[in-house]
Amino acid sequence: MSNYQKAAAFLQEKIDGAYDTCVVLGSGYGNLIDKLPNKLTISYSEIPGFPVSTVPGHRGEMVFAEMNGKNVIFMSGRFHFYEGYSMSEVTFYVRVLKLLGVSNLILTNATGGINPDFRAGDLVVISDHIKLGLQSPLFGPNDETFGPRFHDMSCAYSMELREHCKTAFQKVGVPYKTGVYVMTGGPQFETPAEIRAFGILGADMVGMSTVPEVIVANHCGMNVLGISLITNLAAGISKAPLSHEEVMEEGRKATELFWKVLSELMYLI
Repeated sequence: MSNYQKAAAFLQEKIDGAYDTCVVLGSGYGNLIDKLPNKLTISYSEIPGFPVSTVPGHRGEMVFAEMNGKNVIFMSGRFHFYEGYSMSEVTFYVRVLKLLGVSNLILTNATGGINPDFRAGDLVVISDHIKLGLQSPLFGPNDETFGPRFHDMSCAYSMELREHCKTAFQKVGVPYKTGVYVMTGGPQFETPAEIRAFGILGADMVGMSTVPEVIVANHCGMNVLGISLITNLAAGISKAPLSHEEVMEEGRKATELFWKVLSELMYLI
């Protein structure tokens, strides 16, 4: 039995019913799960093979709950390359979710805004991403049980889920914005020169997560939706020093708005 199978078997023994949707809560989103009634919470440290979140704002819990009549898994916190984890460890949970039957993966994150039309507090749906030179999470021998050696990434973010998300934004009365996300390794924030270069490449926002999970989810044949919260203007655009505390504060401010969008989205997928 593989480590993925061991983790999935451990979780399967603790849950009732089927779960086809998982929402990964990024920096500042963690308090959302407090709104969920009748939830089952399992610490990452209990799950065989799971890394443990070390970043403030990432609780490190997997929560099984019901939202608007739909069974949903919430990941309160994720794992980052800059924490010292390998790319395979960062994305370990994605393959476990696949074995649990999850087909829709909704990823949230906190990002710096590069597009001059974006403001702190904006919710932006990811239309595509730029990985730069970071190692692929699929590096090494391929596991054919999850997907092919070479897989297509021409539509890494599901068009169907993006259309549903657009409808949810409209129902809540939130402007629907989309953008290209570029991932850096972190944990240091980017330099102004890097931000200028990313803008020339076509990036609208920058962050330190998400892309590895998107790659593995696509490899597994899952539908992916990415929603970024613009927490600050990126280096060189913002005149103020960047800080993780600012990221957390903007996350707290935007949670109510995001929760309304997510609630509407659950009726559609």
